[in-house]
Amino acid sequence: MKYGIYPGGRAGVTCSRESDPRRVGELVDELGGGGPFVVREYVHYLGTRPDPAVVASIGAAGEMDGLTMPDDWYVRDGRELDLVVSYIPAEAGLPGWLGFLDRVIERYAGITRYLQITLEPNFPIPLIDGSSPGVLEALIAGLPHARRALDARGHDAVRVGFSVAEPAEWLGGDDAFWQRLAGADLSAVDYVGLGLYPDAFGPPVPVEGVRAMTEHALRHLREHSLPTAGIPAGTPIHVCENGSPSLPGRDQAASLATMLAVVHELAPTLNITLYELFALRDADTAGGEPVGALGLVTAEYERKPTFDLYRRIVGAGRDAPEPG
Repeated sequence: MKYGIYPGGRAGVTCSRESDPRRVGELVDELGGGGPFVVREYVHYLGTRPDPAVVASIGAAGEMDGLTMPDDWYVRDGRELDLVVSYIPAEAGLPGWLGFLDRVIERYAGITRYLQITLEPNFPIPLIDGSSPGVLEALIAGLPHARRALDARGHDAVRVGFSVAEPAEWLGGDDAFWQRLAGADLSAVDYVGLGLYPDAFGPPVPVEGVRAMTEHALRHLREHSLPTAGIPAGTPIHVCENGSPSLPGRDQAASLATMLAVVHELAPTLNITLYELFALRDADTAGGEPVGALGLVTAEYERKPTFDLYRRIVGAGRDAPEPG
């Protein structure tokens, strides 16, 4: 199984300071240890006339000029780029979206290993793709369009997929989403990603609960959701986002160790081939909110115990240590 991380310091609209490329480079080098390591980044489609306030709030300005680090960094020392193309326009419009995919592929395909089409289109909350008008059509049309555009430019090695949030049962579940996909052409799908935050945004959860929730999310995706859409069992699952906050009353290290242990235990059975942690750095350590405290280091790049925990797991390339 490969490992990776999102190296920036932004979580949605939360970001207390700009990234320091020198510090990012040092920390990612240490985590990767010179071996294969996946780096996750995001670009956003905000429509043909994007609202400047929304662009500023999610830090989307300049995304087509460059990512967190210089281009050549993503293809050195065993690194692979996992690039997410998020769809959050105010109005539906396939031509603009497909044109944006073409521009992203023209700009970044040469340094990309994984290209994710939309971000959690099953999750209808503000500023996540599932709340955007026309998101299902954007996903269904975007997957084969991206594959054709990549192949036409000689980038046949780039893998194409999409991601979903863990079962949104508190929103009534997501069966309707998967049923809509069942009649679509999904032949371009090389993998399906899962965003997994079982204890991040609610009350603290004991490790036994974290274990059960993690297993439920992974099994639900493989055994229920993917078959509903007709996606074959041989299609790999990527745990493309996983995190737990470091806040008073919460044990980030025990939670992450528990989730990683479950992922490792289920990887052979469920065909899980990639794990990516969210995130390297806190978006806003001082803010006191879960979304701002998901990093392995603080917003000022001070290491938490989880940095060394994850470094050891990546370096060992084997089962995560037992929690506790």
